[in-house]
Amino acid sequence: MATNVETGAMPGKPGSALSKSARLRALLEGPELGFLMEAHDGLSAKIAEEAGFEAIWASGLSMSAALGVRDSNEASWTQVLEVLEFMADATGIPILMDGDTGYGNFNNVRRLVMKLCQRGIAGACIEDKLFPKTNSFIGDGQPLADMEEFCGKIKAGKDSQADPDFVLVARVEALISGWGLDEALKRAHAYRDAGADAVLIHSKQSNANEIMSFMREWDDSCPVVIVPTTYYGTPTDQFRAAGVNAVIWANHSVRASISAMREAARKIHDEESVVDLEDRIATVKDIFQLAGNDELKDAEDRYLST
Repeated sequence: MATNVETGAMPGKPGSALSKSARLRALLEGPELGFLMEAHDGLSAKIAEEAGFEAIWASGLSMSAALGVRDSNEASWTQVLEVLEFMADATGIPILMDGDTGYGNFNNVRRLVMKLCQRGIAGACIEDKLFPKTNSFIGDGQPLADMEEFCGKIKAGKDSQADPDFVLVARVEALISGWGLDEALKRAHAYRDAGADAVLIHSKQSNANEIMSFMREWDDSCPVVIVPTTYYGTPTDQFRAAGVNAVIWANHSVRASISAMREAARKIHDEESVVDLEDRIATVKDIFQLAGNDELKDAEDRYLST
């Protein structure tokens, strides 16, 4: 089932007059705090849209986990692209891809952006670490990419986009790697000057002190995105007051699914029965509804002879 790249519409489902990329750009640049929900396949993308989210974060960690591999570029970018295509076909809301380090140098970023635009993906976020990447929450003091080289990746990506509203977000890892606030600000400004449409400032502290310090010094020259995975206890209104533009709930769908699947599998294994489980899980009818079987029935009535 294919989406309309211009409107983001599904067959039988009204779409917005704005393209998906334009809607993502509006979410990041708008006056209200925006939210993106993690998804890792077509089903989780549908559920995020069903919940009311206006945009999806296609998490590299979550897609890797769903494929049974580590978040260390063990899944190739073409494998990730295939997952993204299913997610885009399944939904009518924009997707921001977690593009890791861009899968190589500037030339890899050019190719990546070109293919994302062809498939109607609204944007990509690339981080200033070395390829192959290591997840930011593993270890300490990971090496960062040369700032000028990373600026070249940003310029290459922006020069390669066929969609004028395609969003390229530059993820700053200086705080994660212990390089400090001044380095984070320097890199964020450089990436903005190179053409980034937004910056994502990342921290793995259990509080939001680093983020708030960054926001106090930031000049609002482009939108700021955050990922409160470790500082989840910070009230969302504090992010609003600080001037944050968008929050990514980065891995919560895959984590929730792991917990639910473990509980179900262990219960079935231990009890050798599903009697006590059946009313606690989704029905088969729910699956049919999420998969769009009603649309298929309408199509059969229209196209098959009776």
